[in-house]
Amino acid sequence: MLRIGLTGGIGAGKSTVSAAFSDCGGIVVDGDVISREVVEPGTEGLSKLVDAFGAQILRPDGALDRPALAAIAFSDEDKRQTLNGIVHPLVAHRRSELIAAAGEDAVIVEDIPLLVESQMAPMFPLVVIVNADPEVRVQRLIEHRGFTEADARARIAAQATEEQRRLVADVWLDNAGSPGELVEKARDLWYQRILPFAHNLGAGTPVHGKPELVEADPTWADQARRILARLNTTCGHRAVRIDHIGSTAVPGMDAKDVIDIQVTVAAPEVAGELAGDLLRAGYPRVEGITSDVPKADARSTAAPFDHTDDDSLWHKRFHASGDPGRPTNIHIRVDGWPGQQFALLFVDWLSANPGVQADYLAVKRSAARHHDMAGYVEAKEPWFLDAYRRAWEWADTTGWRP
Repeated sequence: MLRIGLTGGIGAGKSTVSAAFSDCGGIVVDGDVISREVVEPGTEGLSKLVDAFGAQILRPDGALDRPALAAIAFSDEDKRQTLNGIVHPLVAHRRSELIAAAGEDAVIVEDIPLLVESQMAPMFPLVVIVNADPEVRVQRLIEHRGFTEADARARIAAQATEEQRRLVADVWLDNAGSPGELVEKARDLWYQRILPFAHNLGAGTPVHGKPELVEADPTWADQARRILARLNTTCGHRAVRIDHIGSTAVPGMDAKDVIDIQVTVAAPEVAGELAGDLLRAGYPRVEGITSDVPKADARSTAAPFDHTDDDSLWHKRFHASGDPGRPTNIHIRVDGWPGQQFALLFVDWLSANPGVQADYLAVKRSAARHHDMAGYVEAKEPWFLDAYRRAWEWADTTGWRP
Protein backbone atom coordinates (compact mmCIF):
# COMPACT_ATOMS: atom_id res chain seq x y z
CA MET A 1 0.00 0.00 0.00
CA LEU A 2 1.22 3.47 -0.88
CA ARG A 3 -0.25 6.42 1.00
CA ILE A 4 -0.02 9.86 -0.59
CA GLY A 5 -0.70 13.11 1.21
CA LEU A 6 -2.48 15.63 -1.05
CA THR A 7 -3.13 19.20 -0.04
CA GLY A 8 -3.23 22.80 -1.19
CA GLY A 9 -4.65 26.11 -0.13
CA ILE A 10 -8.36 26.72 -0.47
CA GLY A 11 -9.17 27.51 -4.10
CA ALA A 12 -5.84 26.15 -5.38
CA GLY A 13 -7.31 23.25 -7.34
CA LYS A 14 -6.74 20.35 -4.97
CA SER A 15 -10.14 18.83 -5.72
CA THR A 16 -9.33 18.73 -9.45
CA VAL A 17 -6.15 16.76 -8.75
CA SER A 18 -7.97 14.50 -6.31
CA ALA A 19 -10.60 13.68 -8.95
CA ALA A 20 -7.89 12.99 -11.54
CA PHE A 21 -6.12 10.58 -9.17
CA SER A 22 -9.44 8.86 -8.52
CA ASP A 23 -10.03 8.44 -12.25
CA CYS A 24 -6.56 6.85 -12.50
CA GLY A 25 -7.48 4.25 -9.88
CA GLY A 26 -6.49 5.86 -6.61
CA ILE A 27 -8.65 5.41 -3.53
CA VAL A 28 -9.34 8.94 -2.38
CA VAL A 29 -9.89 9.56 1.30
CA ASP A 30 -11.22 13.11 1.20
CA GLY A 31 -10.76 15.18 4.33
CA ASP A 32 -13.47 17.64 3.28
CA VAL A 33 -16.00 14.85 2.75
CA ILE A 34 -15.11 13.25 6.08
CA SER A 35 -15.23 16.65 7.79
CA ARG A 36 -18.83 17.04 6.65
CA GLU A 37 -19.69 13.46 7.56
CA VAL A 38 -18.51 13.74 11.17
CA VAL A 39 -20.69 16.83 11.85
CA GLU A 40 -23.92 15.64 10.27
CA PRO A 41 -27.13 15.96 12.34
CA GLY A 42 -27.14 13.53 15.23
CA THR A 43 -23.36 13.13 15.39
CA GLU A 44 -21.08 13.67 18.36
CA GLY A 45 -19.16 16.20 16.28
CA LEU A 46 -22.12 18.49 15.68
CA SER A 47 -23.11 18.35 19.33
CA LYS A 48 -19.62 19.44 20.41
CA LEU A 49 -19.60 22.31 17.89
CA VAL A 50 -22.91 23.63 19.20
CA ASP A 51 -21.58 23.45 22.76
CA ALA A 52 -18.49 25.43 21.70
CA PHE A 53 -19.97 28.02 19.33
CA GLY A 54 -23.67 28.19 20.11
CA ALA A 55 -26.91 27.33 18.29
CA GLN A 56 -26.37 30.16 15.78
CA ILE A 57 -24.20 27.77 13.74
CA LEU A 58 -27.26 25.63 12.96
CA ARG A 59 -29.66 26.00 10.05
CA PRO A 60 -33.44 25.84 10.73
CA ASP A 61 -33.45 22.13 9.78
CA GLY A 62 -30.80 21.36 12.43
CA ALA A 63 -27.91 20.86 10.02
CA LEU A 64 -24.63 22.73 10.34
CA ASP A 65 -24.56 26.18 8.75
CA ARG A 66 -20.98 25.99 7.54
CA PRO A 67 -20.64 29.65 6.44
CA ALA A 68 -21.95 30.76 9.85
CA LEU A 69 -19.43 28.52 11.60
CA ALA A 70 -16.61 29.75 9.36
CA ALA A 71 -17.47 33.39 10.04
CA ILE A 72 -17.06 32.75 13.76
CA ALA A 73 -14.20 30.25 13.82
CA PHE A 74 -11.90 31.90 11.29
CA SER A 75 -12.19 35.36 12.82
CA ASP A 76 -10.13 34.43 15.84
CA GLU A 77 -7.10 32.15 16.34
CA ASP A 78 -8.35 30.67 19.63
CA LYS A 79 -11.71 29.83 18.09
CA ARG A 80 -10.02 28.25 15.08
CA GLN A 81 -7.97 26.08 17.42
CA THR A 82 -11.14 25.08 19.24
CA LEU A 83 -12.75 24.07 15.94
CA ASN A 84 -9.71 22.05 14.92
CA GLY A 85 -9.56 20.38 18.34
CA ILE A 86 -13.10 19.11 17.90
CA VAL A 87 -13.09 18.10 14.25
CA HIS A 88 -9.55 16.80 13.64
CA PRO A 89 -9.68 13.79 16.01
CA LEU A 90 -13.03 12.70 14.59
CA VAL A 91 -11.75 13.03 11.03
CA ALA A 92 -8.57 11.11 11.86
CA HIS A 93 -10.56 8.21 13.33
CA ARG A 94 -12.84 7.97 10.31
CA ARG A 95 -9.86 8.22 7.95
CA SER A 96 -8.20 5.30 9.70
CA GLU A 97 -11.33 3.21 9.27
CA LEU A 98 -11.45 3.87 5.51
CA ILE A 99 -7.75 3.09 5.01
CA ALA A 100 -8.02 -0.15 6.98
CA ALA A 101 -10.79 -1.27 4.61
CA ALA A 102 -8.62 -0.78 1.48
CA GLY A 103 -6.58 -3.59 -0.09
CA GLU A 104 -2.85 -4.01 0.46
CA ASP A 105 -2.10 -3.14 -3.17
CA ALA A 106 -4.11 0.09 -3.06
CA VAL A 107 -2.80 3.59 -3.65
CA ILE A 108 -4.47 5.72 -0.99
CA VAL A 109 -4.75 9.43 -1.76
CA GLU A 110 -5.41 11.26 1.48
CA ASP A 111 -6.91 14.60 0.52
CA ILE A 112 -6.25 16.70 3.63
CA PRO A 113 -6.94 20.46 3.49
CA LEU A 114 -4.85 21.24 6.58
CA LEU A 115 -2.10 18.66 6.09
CA VAL A 116 0.64 21.28 6.51
CA GLU A 117 -1.00 23.09 9.40
CA SER A 118 -1.54 19.85 11.31
CA GLN A 119 2.10 18.80 10.72
CA MET A 120 1.04 15.51 9.11
CA ALA A 121 3.41 15.65 6.12
CA PRO A 122 6.10 13.33 7.62
CA MET A 123 3.49 10.57 7.89
CA PHE A 124 3.42 10.09 4.10
CA PRO A 125 5.94 8.56 1.69
CA LEU A 126 4.94 11.25 -0.83
CA VAL A 127 3.36 14.68 -0.33
CA VAL A 128 1.74 16.46 -3.28
CA ILE A 129 0.98 20.19 -3.00
CA VAL A 130 -1.33 22.00 -5.41
CA ASN A 131 -0.67 25.73 -5.57
CA ALA A 132 -2.08 28.84 -7.18
CA ASP A 133 -1.46 32.54 -6.73
CA PRO A 134 -3.51 33.96 -3.80
CA GLU A 135 -5.26 36.51 -6.02
CA VAL A 136 -6.34 33.75 -8.39
CA ARG A 137 -7.67 31.78 -5.45
CA VAL A 138 -9.63 34.76 -4.16
CA GLN A 139 -11.35 35.16 -7.53
CA ARG A 140 -12.16 31.45 -7.71
CA LEU A 141 -13.71 31.49 -4.25
CA ILE A 142 -15.84 34.50 -5.12
CA GLU A 143 -16.95 33.29 -8.55
CA HIS A 144 -17.40 29.57 -7.94
CA ARG A 145 -18.07 29.15 -4.23
CA GLY A 146 -20.00 32.30 -3.30
CA PHE A 147 -17.47 33.73 -0.84
CA THR A 148 -17.28 37.42 -0.14
CA GLU A 149 -13.86 38.88 -0.82
CA ALA A 150 -13.31 39.45 2.90
CA ASP A 151 -14.20 35.85 3.75
CA ALA A 152 -12.00 34.50 0.96
CA ARG A 153 -8.99 36.48 2.13
CA ALA A 154 -9.60 35.50 5.77
CA ARG A 155 -9.69 31.80 4.87
CA ILE A 156 -6.49 32.06 2.84
CA ALA A 157 -4.73 34.03 5.58
CA ALA A 158 -5.70 31.40 8.17
CA GLN A 159 -3.99 28.63 6.21
CA ALA A 160 -0.32 27.78 5.68
CA THR A 161 1.83 30.10 3.61
CA GLU A 162 3.39 29.13 0.30
CA GLU A 163 6.79 28.95 2.00
CA GLN A 164 5.45 26.53 4.63
CA ARG A 165 3.93 24.33 1.93
CA ARG A 166 7.12 24.27 -0.14
CA LEU A 167 9.05 22.98 2.87
CA VAL A 168 7.00 19.76 2.92
CA ALA A 169 6.27 19.33 -0.80
CA ASP A 170 7.79 16.32 -2.53
CA VAL A 171 5.77 17.34 -5.60
CA TRP A 172 4.68 20.90 -6.41
CA LEU A 173 1.80 21.18 -8.90
CA ASP A 174 1.37 24.75 -10.12
CA ASN A 175 -2.21 25.52 -11.13
CA ALA A 176 -1.63 28.71 -13.06
CA GLY A 177 -3.34 27.40 -16.21
CA SER A 178 -6.62 25.77 -17.09
CA PRO A 179 -8.28 22.87 -15.24
CA GLY A 180 -7.45 20.64 -18.21
CA GLU A 181 -3.76 21.47 -17.91
CA LEU A 182 -3.83 20.64 -14.21
CA VAL A 183 -5.49 17.29 -14.94
CA GLU A 184 -2.75 16.45 -17.44
CA LYS A 185 -0.07 17.29 -14.88
CA ALA A 186 -1.82 15.07 -12.34
CA ARG A 187 -2.13 12.16 -14.76
CA ASP A 188 1.52 12.43 -15.78
CA LEU A 189 2.51 12.40 -12.12
CA TRP A 190 0.35 9.34 -11.50
CA TYR A 191 1.72 7.21 -14.31
CA GLN A 192 5.32 8.42 -14.28
CA ARG A 193 5.96 8.47 -10.53
CA ILE A 194 3.12 7.37 -8.26
CA LEU A 195 2.21 4.09 -9.95
CA PRO A 196 5.88 2.99 -10.31
CA PHE A 197 6.42 3.94 -6.66
CA ALA A 198 3.48 1.78 -5.59
CA HIS A 199 4.73 -1.11 -7.73
CA ASN A 200 8.20 -0.86 -6.19
CA LEU A 201 6.82 -1.00 -2.67
CA GLY A 202 4.62 -3.98 -3.48
CA ALA A 203 7.55 -5.85 -5.00
CA GLY A 204 10.06 -4.65 -2.40
CA THR A 205 12.12 -3.16 -5.22
CA PRO A 206 14.36 -0.17 -4.43
CA VAL A 207 15.37 2.50 -6.92
CA HIS A 208 19.09 2.62 -7.59
CA GLY A 209 20.49 6.00 -8.56
CA LYS A 210 22.70 6.32 -11.61
CA PRO A 211 26.49 6.79 -11.21
CA GLU A 212 26.31 10.12 -13.01
CA LEU A 213 27.57 13.31 -11.39
CA VAL A 214 25.45 16.44 -11.60
CA GLU A 215 26.09 20.00 -10.51
CA ALA A 216 25.44 20.73 -6.85
CA ASP A 217 21.72 21.29 -6.30
CA PRO A 218 20.95 23.96 -3.67
CA THR A 219 17.65 22.18 -2.91
CA TRP A 220 19.37 18.97 -1.75
CA ALA A 221 19.45 20.25 1.82
CA ASP A 222 15.70 20.96 1.82
CA GLN A 223 14.97 17.59 0.22
CA ALA A 224 17.06 15.90 2.89
CA ARG A 225 15.20 17.74 5.64
CA ARG A 226 11.90 16.33 4.35
CA ILE A 227 13.38 12.83 4.33
CA LEU A 228 14.81 13.30 7.82
CA ALA A 229 11.40 14.40 9.12
CA ARG A 230 9.78 11.33 7.51
CA LEU A 231 12.39 8.99 8.99
CA ASN A 232 12.21 10.57 12.43
CA THR A 233 8.46 9.95 12.39
CA THR A 234 8.99 6.39 11.15
CA CYS A 235 11.82 5.39 13.47
CA GLY A 236 10.85 7.35 16.56
CA HIS A 237 12.76 6.46 19.72
CA ARG A 238 14.44 3.50 17.99
CA ALA A 239 16.84 5.88 16.24
CA VAL A 240 19.66 7.40 18.27
CA ARG A 241 20.10 10.06 15.58
CA ILE A 242 19.39 10.52 11.87
CA ASP A 243 21.75 12.51 9.63
CA HIS A 244 22.15 13.67 6.06
CA ILE A 245 25.49 12.22 4.94
CA GLY A 246 27.46 11.77 1.73
CA SER A 247 28.37 14.26 -0.96
CA THR A 248 24.92 15.88 -1.20
CA ALA A 249 25.39 16.95 2.44
CA VAL A 250 28.48 19.00 1.48
CA PRO A 251 27.37 22.48 0.35
CA GLY A 252 28.29 23.27 -3.25
CA MET A 253 29.75 19.86 -4.07
CA ASP A 254 28.83 18.06 -7.30
CA ALA A 255 27.48 14.58 -6.67
CA LYS A 256 25.18 11.82 -7.83
CA ASP A 257 21.58 12.95 -7.48
CA VAL A 258 21.02 10.56 -4.59
CA ILE A 259 20.34 11.63 -1.01
CA ASP A 260 22.23 9.52 1.53
CA ILE A 261 20.86 9.29 5.06
CA GLN A 262 22.34 7.54 8.08
CA VAL A 263 20.02 6.13 10.74
CA THR A 264 22.01 5.43 13.90
CA VAL A 265 20.67 2.71 16.18
CA ALA A 266 21.82 1.43 19.55
CA ALA A 267 22.21 -2.23 18.59
CA PRO A 268 22.19 -4.40 15.44
CA GLU A 269 18.83 -6.01 16.23
CA VAL A 270 17.09 -2.63 16.15
CA ALA A 271 17.83 -2.39 12.42
CA GLY A 272 15.74 -5.51 11.84
CA GLU A 273 12.87 -4.07 13.86
CA LEU A 274 12.74 -1.06 11.52
CA ALA A 275 12.43 -2.99 8.25
CA GLY A 276 8.63 -3.16 8.04
CA ASP A 277 8.11 0.45 9.04
CA LEU A 278 10.73 1.65 6.57
CA LEU A 279 9.02 -0.26 3.76
CA ARG A 280 5.71 1.41 4.58
CA ALA A 281 7.50 4.76 4.61
CA GLY A 282 8.76 4.09 1.07
CA TYR A 283 12.16 2.45 1.67
CA PRO A 284 12.52 -1.28 0.81
CA ARG A 285 15.52 -3.16 2.12
CA VAL A 286 18.40 -4.00 -0.21
CA GLU A 287 19.21 -7.55 0.88
CA GLY A 288 22.54 -7.81 -0.91
CA ILE A 289 24.25 -4.97 0.97
CA THR A 290 25.12 -5.96 4.54
CA SER A 291 28.32 -4.07 5.33
CA ASP A 292 30.71 -1.31 4.41
CA VAL A 293 34.20 -2.14 3.17
CA PRO A 294 36.38 -2.39 6.31
CA LYS A 295 39.05 0.28 6.58
CA ALA A 296 42.53 -0.07 8.08
CA ASP A 297 43.13 0.99 11.68
CA ALA A 298 43.45 4.78 11.78
CA ARG A 299 45.30 4.75 15.12
CA SER A 300 43.58 7.98 16.06
CA THR A 301 42.68 9.16 19.52
CA ALA A 302 39.33 10.29 18.09
CA ALA A 303 38.66 7.08 16.17
CA PRO A 304 35.98 4.93 17.82
CA PHE A 305 37.96 1.67 17.80
CA ASP A 306 41.58 0.58 17.69
CA HIS A 307 40.51 -2.75 16.19
CA THR A 308 38.77 -1.65 13.01
CA ASP A 309 40.02 -4.74 11.23
CA ASP A 310 37.13 -6.56 12.96
CA ASP A 311 34.83 -6.99 9.96
CA SER A 312 31.73 -7.41 12.13
CA LEU A 313 32.01 -3.77 13.22
CA TRP A 314 31.43 -2.67 9.63
CA HIS A 315 28.05 -4.42 9.29
CA LYS A 316 25.01 -2.32 8.40
CA ARG A 317 21.48 -2.59 7.02
CA PHE A 318 20.77 -0.81 3.76
CA HIS A 319 17.45 0.44 2.40
CA ALA A 320 16.73 2.55 -0.68
CA SER A 321 13.71 4.55 -1.78
CA GLY A 322 11.05 3.00 -3.98
CA ASP A 323 10.23 6.49 -5.29
CA PRO A 324 11.65 6.91 -8.80
CA GLY A 325 11.43 10.67 -8.39
CA ARG A 326 13.76 10.87 -5.38
CA PRO A 327 16.51 8.22 -5.19
CA THR A 328 17.55 7.88 -1.57
CA ASN A 329 19.92 5.55 0.29
CA ILE A 330 19.29 4.71 3.94
CA HIS A 331 22.32 3.36 5.83
CA ILE A 332 21.46 1.87 9.24
CA ARG A 333 24.56 1.63 11.40
CA VAL A 334 25.23 1.00 15.09
CA ASP A 335 26.14 3.94 17.30
CA GLY A 336 29.91 4.20 17.81
CA TRP A 337 30.87 1.60 15.22
CA PRO A 338 33.57 2.80 12.79
CA GLY A 339 31.33 3.05 9.73
CA GLN A 340 28.80 5.16 11.64
CA GLN A 341 31.48 7.47 12.99
CA PHE A 342 33.27 7.85 9.66
CA ALA A 343 30.05 8.76 7.82
CA LEU A 344 29.64 11.75 10.15
CA LEU A 345 33.33 12.67 10.06
CA PHE A 346 33.53 12.48 6.28
CA VAL A 347 30.93 15.24 5.70
CA ASP A 348 32.63 17.63 8.14
CA TRP A 349 36.10 16.83 6.80
CA LEU A 350 35.06 17.53 3.21
CA SER A 351 33.14 20.67 4.17
CA ALA A 352 36.18 22.08 5.97
CA ASN A 353 38.76 21.19 3.30
CA PRO A 354 38.13 22.43 -0.26
CA GLY A 355 41.31 20.72 -1.45
CA VAL A 356 40.01 17.36 -0.28
CA GLN A 357 36.70 18.08 -1.99
CA ALA A 358 38.49 18.69 -5.28
CA ASP A 359 40.53 15.51 -4.84
CA TYR A 360 37.46 13.42 -4.09
CA LEU A 361 35.52 14.98 -6.96
CA ALA A 362 38.26 13.94 -9.39
CA VAL A 363 38.06 10.39 -8.06
CA LYS A 364 34.28 10.36 -8.46
CA ARG A 365 34.47 11.64 -12.03
CA SER A 366 36.87 8.86 -12.90
CA ALA A 367 34.70 6.26 -11.16
CA ALA A 368 31.59 7.54 -12.95
CA ARG A 369 32.95 6.05 -16.16
CA HIS A 370 31.56 2.79 -14.83
CA HIS A 371 27.94 2.52 -15.91
CA ASP A 372 26.83 0.40 -12.97
CA MET A 373 26.67 1.42 -9.32
CA ALA A 374 28.74 -1.54 -8.11
CA GLY A 375 31.60 -0.61 -10.41
CA TYR A 376 31.36 3.04 -9.37
CA VAL A 377 31.58 2.18 -5.66
CA GLU A 378 34.45 -0.28 -6.15
CA ALA A 379 36.49 2.21 -8.16
CA LYS A 380 36.43 4.72 -5.28
CA GLU A 381 37.52 2.31 -2.55
CA PRO A 382 41.33 2.67 -2.92
CA TRP A 383 40.98 6.42 -2.35
CA PHE A 384 38.77 5.83 0.70
CA LEU A 385 41.32 3.55 2.35
CA ASP A 386 43.76 6.45 2.57
CA ALA A 387 41.05 9.04 3.16
CA TYR A 388 39.96 7.17 6.27
CA ARG A 389 43.39 7.71 7.84
CA ARG A 390 43.66 11.34 6.73
CA ALA A 391 40.18 12.18 7.98
CA TRP A 392 40.91 10.86 11.46
CA GLU A 393 44.21 12.74 11.53
CA TRP A 394 42.21 15.90 10.81
CA ALA A 395 39.82 14.94 13.61
CA ASP A 396 42.75 14.67 16.03
CA THR A 397 44.15 18.02 14.90
CA THR A 398 40.86 19.92 15.17
CA GLY A 399 39.37 18.12 18.15
CA TRP A 400 36.43 16.93 16.09
CA ARG A 401 33.95 14.64 17.77
CA PRO A 402 30.68 13.24 16.41
